[in-house]
Amino acid sequence: MLDNPTRSEATAARIIAVAKGLFVAGNYSDVTTDMIARAAKITKGGLYHHFASKEDLYVAMMLGDFDDKRRLFGQSVASPGTCRDRLARLTSDYLELPSQDRDLTHLVRRDINTFSGRERTRLINAYQRALPRQIETIISDGIRDGELAAGNARILAWSFVALVEVVIGKYAEKELGSTGAQLDHVLNLFFDGISTETAGRAT
Repeated sequence: MLDNPTRSEATAARIIAVAKGLFVAGNYSDVTTDMIARAAKITKGGLYHHFASKEDLYVAMMLGDFDDKRRLFGQSVASPGTCRDRLARLTSDYLELPSQDRDLTHLVRRDINTFSGRERTRLINAYQRALPRQIETIISDGIRDGELAAGNARILAWSFVALVEVVIGKYAEKELGSTGAQLDHVLNLFFDGISTETAGRAT
């Protein structure tokens, strides 16, 4: 048992770090506490000292990650500029995350049916605060300021999220290449569409 808070916090952080890789690589049901303990180089008892269960560890991992992303993307929400400028900053920050950090964002939808009650609600709310609601805020401002046509900001935010998720797929990453090209593709498609009558053209 580790009584030193600094060492204890470091161990908990190491457990979460290895758990991220395991949960991204495999389904929730396939990852065991034995696997996590071995990867973190601690005993199973040591793991349970920090986290009461696999569910407890997973929820702590996801809530911590979503809080980090909420603060990162919140900088774009609070920044000056047009709707397009602010969405560009937020999307660029997302695309420049390490691939594992981007993949973690998708786990909540993949694994959410594993959870119920309070934990399910906490995970969904944390995800929505981290990404869709922040995009919704920027889009709402764009509609208010006349930069975007009137529409349902929440639906538009989810549509934008879907566009971003397409460009981080392996095929799109290969075809589009750089982060800048991925970003331009998303922004041009969202703001200008693909009609030849629009001023902008999607990549």
